[in-house]
Amino acid sequence: MPERARPRRRYDGLIVSIERRRAFRWLLLPAAQCLASHAWSSVAQIASARMWPAEEYTRVIFESKSPIEHQMVVLDDPPRVVLDLARIEASPELDALASRVQPSDPYVARVRIGHPADGFLRVVLDLKTGVRPQVFSLAPVAEFGHRLVVDLYPLAPVDPLLALLRSEGIDTASAPLDAATVRATPPQPPAGKGNARHATPVRRITVALDPGHGGEDPGAIGRRGTYEKDVVLAIGRRLAKVLTADSRMRVMMTRNDDHYVPLAERVHKARRVQADLFVSIHADAFREPSARGSSVFALSEHGATSTAARWLAQKENAADLIGGVDLGARDPTLARTLLDLSQTAQISDSLKVGQEVLDGIAAHNALHRGIVEQAGFAVLKAPDIPSILVETAFISNPDEEAKLRSPRQQQRFAESIAHGIERYFAQSPPLARA
Repeated sequence: MPERARPRRRYDGLIVSIERRRAFRWLLLPAAQCLASHAWSSVAQIASARMWPAEEYTRVIFESKSPIEHQMVVLDDPPRVVLDLARIEASPELDALASRVQPSDPYVARVRIGHPADGFLRVVLDLKTGVRPQVFSLAPVAEFGHRLVVDLYPLAPVDPLLALLRSEGIDTASAPLDAATVRATPPQPPAGKGNARHATPVRRITVALDPGHGGEDPGAIGRRGTYEKDVVLAIGRRLAKVLTADSRMRVMMTRNDDHYVPLAERVHKARRVQADLFVSIHADAFREPSARGSSVFALSEHGATSTAARWLAQKENAADLIGGVDLGARDPTLARTLLDLSQTAQISDSLKVGQEVLDGIAAHNALHRGIVEQAGFAVLKAPDIPSILVETAFISNPDEEAKLRSPRQQQRFAESIAHGIERYFAQSPPLARA
């Protein structure tokens, strides 16, 4: 007798075999059992649903007044992520998520929202390619409620070193990824005829520019609604153009679009490209709108140089809570490296470059204090890279907020910071590294 055809059933819009549905049972039963003890009248709505697409990863966020119970399944052919949200009913905010998919999103093609059934509301993320999803929950912080975060990473993570080399037209498939490849530049043109044999490769200077905040984390917000994350990205892009106009310099941006980069990842990127300098760009804020002026900070091993510096470091170090980082997935080895290594030499060099940058900014904007301050900024803890944090101006000051919004003033901030960096390297050329 011929084998009977395996029955197939429609499962909330997805056709799966009986066997495959059984494979999902371990995912579905715990939530179903949990729902049995709750009345359907206890359903909640998604207060907000947001997407932050970027080359490194696309982030999808669901926010609610109460914790969001969920189950996630990754399916192939075609690739998609299926998310079942427990005790969540349909809402205009959730339905609007489908319209927020951007054609330029590298990973998400479209979003489909199902109807509540059996205690679940289904969200399907149709993908353009396979991804490595991570899902985690965030407790309420600042103005945010309970958040469920879905990060869609590419199967092959974006390597900042490869991205930097490709941006310069280097064939990364055949070029060896060693210090010579990263740091060398073609010989400079000879000054005159007959000097070609004396042309030698020039030591490249790599500067890591780090526009603060991004994505879910707007940073400080000015009275006119200016987001810190936007103006520091604009200044960072302008600064990159000024620096790379010099063929001896190259720039790696820790972010070049509107997405959040965890603090430790910013440091990791700078170390991956063997940066000679790390510059984090911010726009300060204070509760009194009269506060004004630019500041430059370096790392401190022995406490902050002022109460304001300590307060600012604590605020900036909390960015991961707002930007959204799965704290349980941190690399403990990296954390110990950043916290335990002696950084005396790094701090000494950071103070030198910080003073040059501070002097450069002074030609364009008033200084909040005339010295380089120090505090325990997590983003400055690369043990082998001079690192500074530049607070360009107070976004909480109406006059300085206007400066930060102005493209002309953004360019002047960029040029003044660049002049300080150039003076530092003219006096302290970077050494060759093993």
